[in-house]
Amino acid sequence: MPPRTFLSRVVFATALIFAATASRAQNIAGVAGVIDGDTIEIHGTRIRLAGIDAPESKQECRHADGTGWRCGQKAALALSDHIGRSVVNCVPSTKDRYGRTIATCFLGAEDVNRWMVTQGWAVAYRQYSRAYVEDEDRAHAARMGIWAGSFMPPSEWRALNR
Repeated sequence: MPPRTFLSRVVFATALIFAATASRAQNIAGVAGVIDGDTIEIHGTRIRLAGIDAPESKQECRHADGTGWRCGQKAALALSDHIGRSVVNCVPSTKDRYGRTIATCFLGAEDVNRWMVTQGWAVAYRQYSRAYVEDEDRAHAARMGIWAGSFMPPSEWRALNR
């Protein structure tokens, strides 16, 4: 192979590797502000927790005795209390139609998305992922969080309250 052709291929291959590496989303890490039970913000970037759906901030649920309570507000507070001022590390996967980064976020080795579902503050968002279905089943069986009474699935509540 002539040297010029070999050099051209090396340069081309190097450019492809660089482009692939540069286009890959970087992790987002920092102290997070909680927007609601499935959305946080780090350094000005809105991050939607992948694979979960939490009640909306204004959404009400029902206790077993039928009394209402602000479950969406409680979900956001639970997330805020859990992460506190710790550094959250989010691994982006895509963007949603609102421009938010979709990511799985971690407190150390703990999957925060999973924590929200296991504590009963969010449901597995089956429309987009089946990653947390078993966690939801356990939270439901243990009557954790929103599962202690009754609630409208967050996606249905949003559809009715837009």
